[in-house]
Amino acid sequence: MILFANVLGNPVPKQEKPKLPHIDERIFRRIGDDDPEALKELYQSTHVVLYAFILSMVKNHEDALDLVQDTFIKIRTAAHLYKPMGKPLAWMFTIAKNLTRNKIRWYQRFVNPESLDFENDTKFSYVSDPEDRMVLTAAMDILSEEERQIVILHSVAGFKHRELAKNLDMPIATVLSKYHRALKKLRAELLIRGKHLEE
Repeated sequence: MILFANVLGNPVPKQEKPKLPHIDERIFRRIGDDDPEALKELYQSTHVVLYAFILSMVKNHEDALDLVQDTFIKIRTAAHLYKPMGKPLAWMFTIAKNLTRNKIRWYQRFVNPESLDFENDTKFSYVSDPEDRMVLTAAMDILSEEERQIVILHSVAGFKHRELAKNLDMPIATVLSKYHRALKKLRAELLIRGKHLEE
């Protein structure tokens, strides 16, 4: 109901609002020192956020899940290189984005050269509400990658617009304009889809 409420401009009930994870940057040192509990803690607090971010790029549930696992494997091997800068999620997003771009290039080269991205599917394991699934499917179909990232990370992962600007390395004005443009597109698309269902 979070996505659906956001798109329609309705207030989201407080108990439904997702909470952005707090990451103590010292966790990367612990991971680099082979502390399995540290990696488990990081996974438990951030896997939904990484899934949302990766899903906005690949538009496919199964591939997003695979890439989340690949991202944590890479974090495990690169944790000793992490330099505390107050932006741990931005660092994790960079790893996820690089792995995702590599997979997309591989997919386009060897699996389906004509495709611009993976085949869209509608199995989103972290979204159980049917209305939210409908909005998410529309977002995958009609929004640009940046618009998808902003809408999904805001609605599904709980990012505030300033946090999005910081972690996606965009000016806040750009985040806000893309967010509002994306909501307008989604509202228009849902009206069209609703009319088709009525016919």
